Amino acid sequence: MTSTPDTSSAPFSRIGIRTGALVFCRNDVALIRRDRADSTHYTPPGGNVEHGEDLRQALARELAEELDLDTGQAEGGDLLWVIDQRVTRPGPTPPPRKLHLIYRFHITPELRATLATTEQDELPDGSHETGIIEWVDYRKTGELPIFPPLGPALAALPDPRTTVTDAALEAVTDQNYTWV
Repeated sequence: MTSTPDTSSAPFSRIGIRTGALVFCRNDVALIRRDRADSTHYTPPGGNVEHGEDLRQALARELAEELDLDTGQAEGGDLLWVIDQRVTRPGPTPPPRKLHLIYRFHITPELRATLATTEQDELPDGSHETGIIEWVDYRKTGELPIFPPLGPALAALPDPRTTVTDAALEAVTDQNYTWV
């Protein structure tokens, strides 16, 4: 009988999937700004896929929760980028390997005016952290502290509707990323 090694405490022994979206309104893209005592960072709206959940359903759920966006009212929904995260992070839980699936949507200014301006993220202790929905010109995202770090690729797009031929962005590892 072969025994399976216990990997429950080994870094990257679990794989998580996060769906996120770059929601464009003309040249602006929605990002969630999180202000903390020692740092500020941005993230595209989205979240973890729950066990057994369909990827598109997870994305629709997260965009409804965070932006009050019904994806049926948006144009697009194509997979833009995949980012493989294998980076150690602060905290007691061993870090998972995570695949970030970043989709792209386009909305009208009229729809944008109806969306949320803040987002409540539940923390492990049951409290909440407020994120600010900020609309940023996508060409200015290259220098922003965005996680996953897609700012340079986003800023390099010639147009928000540009076709991307390689969906794989550089993997995020301890060698090229440090948590802020």
